[in-house]
Amino acid sequence: METKQKTINLVTGGAGFLGSHLIDKLMNAGEEVICLDNYFTGRKENVSQWIGNPKFELIRHDVTLPIQLEVDRIWHLACPASPVHYQFNPIKTAKTSFLGTYNMLGLARRVGARILLASTSEVYGDPEVHPQPESYKGSVNTIGIRSCYDEGKRIAETLCFDYQRMHGTEIRVMRIFNTYGPRMLPNDGRVISNFIVQALQNKPLTIYGNGSQTRSFCYVDDLINGMIKLMNGNTIGPINIGNPREFTIKELGNLVKNKINSNLKFIEKELPSDDPLQRKPVIEKAQKLLNWEPKITLEEGLDKTINWFKENLY
Repeated sequence: METKQKTINLVTGGAGFLGSHLIDKLMNAGEEVICLDNYFTGRKENVSQWIGNPKFELIRHDVTLPIQLEVDRIWHLACPASPVHYQFNPIKTAKTSFLGTYNMLGLARRVGARILLASTSEVYGDPEVHPQPESYKGSVNTIGIRSCYDEGKRIAETLCFDYQRMHGTEIRVMRIFNTYGPRMLPNDGRVISNFIVQALQNKPLTIYGNGSQTRSFCYVDDLINGMIKLMNGNTIGPINIGNPREFTIKELGNLVKNKINSNLKFIEKELPSDDPLQRKPVIEKAQKLLNWEPKITLEEGLDKTINWFKENLY
């Protein structure tokens, strides 16, 4: 009797915020998983519940260096994604996007694996088109302080499509919009974790600019469901995965204040250079081609995230 071929999943950046949630989903579905991480922003405790499970393997490795593995699917999530972390060593960030993606595409080509690139809405830069459809080519400053990440992800997408055209590599490209939830790093500089941490410490909430800039926030469980649908489907992408409900930063701050301490004040600081003023995905492709759309409201997701920070902020 023939046994069904096992699927071996490689998750780069697997000990990070998104990677660890993806690994939970894959492990709970009975899949085999290899987690690759250099622990720059990932944390071993994010995947500690799987250590010792025969279907799970943890490898400390930097994707800028090649690696030989036998795998069927590569979920390429490795790259610091918050400005605080990707600007800490911008040359390393650019190398991670270019060399890391190059190495993973080389591996995918050698072993015939399908590879999913976790790209970003940052490829749209500070957009002149709003909301942003996948067809929009972006408005990115090539020499600014965010370029290491924005342009890094743009060249990563380029590499994916060139590997597909030259070598027939099976690719999937998703553009991730702002995502939040448990396991965000408290010091990652992203607005939701900033607000929650400041509010729990009874500090005023820091707003950059006047708070009128907008963002769209997708809860991590919704995002991971979209990622899995893209990997398992026939759509190559690029495809936007995010929540199209738009909020100003001030509105978000008031929501967090009302859930934790409504007496807190706002303090305004100067807007960082190249900080996008608007961010909202067009998700018609995801709805039509993947039968995906976010289900969890910001209010509900904030409750889950706040509860996690209350238990884990130390």
